[in-house]
Formats: sequence, C-alpha cells, structure tokens
Amino acid sequence: MKKYILTSFSFVILMLVLLPAKIYPQQQDPYLPYAEVMPQPVGGFDAVYKNISYPEMAKKAGVEGKVYLLVYINEKGKVDDVKVLKGIGGGCDEAAVNGIKEVRFTPGKQNGVPVKVKLSLPITFKLN
Repeated sequence: MKKYILTSFSFVILMLVLLPAKIYPQQQDPYLPYAEVMPQPVGGFDAVYKNISYPEMAKKAGVEGKVYLLVYINEKGKVDDVKVLKGIGGGCDEAAVNGIKEVRFTPGKQNGVPVKVKLSLPITFKLN
C-alpha cells in the first residue's frame, strides 16, 4: 500500500513538472540582449536627461542615487517597454521610466538589419 501511494505521488509530481512544458512551450524572447550595433539615444544622453525632472519629493527627502532600467527598444528605435531593475524611490523610479519612454533611439543592428534589443541603462539622480 505504501509503495502504491509513493508511486502515485511520484507520478503526480512528474506530471506537474512535465505537463506544463508540453502545454505551454517556452517562447523565445524577441529582444536580443546585445547586438553588433547597440541602440543609442538620438541626441546623446543629454537628450535622455532633458526628459527627466528631479521629483520634488525626492529633493526634499535628499534622495540621490542611480535608477537601473531595462529598456526594450524595437527595430524602429522606439521604446516599447521599460522595467525598473533597481530603484531608489522618492518618485525617481517613475520619473526615469516616464522620461526614457520619450526618448528616440537609433535602432540596434545585427548583420546590418535593425533588430529589437533590450538595453540596461542607469539614470543618475544627484542633488547639486
């Protein structure tokens, strides 16, 4: 009886592990982690910082540091999505995300063809 229960339990665990892989195959990420030519902000990083304003709440609280973003850039150089990898709070994370969404990039290229690329960007917030 114990052997039967153990075997049945093992079968259930095996099915829970293997079945989702067959039903929901993993999809490949269409955004490359790097390309031969990486995307660059049009107008340089000055253009990036022009779109980002230091939040008043962060200024009052003395919040400084770097917000690390993962930026998904399509083959036309437009920002499709932005995720905060590491934030500092005080409204800085949101300001960085909103600002980077307004920036145009030169598209990344692989073998001379524009491709989708994900790019990690640090945005520095420093009080004067």
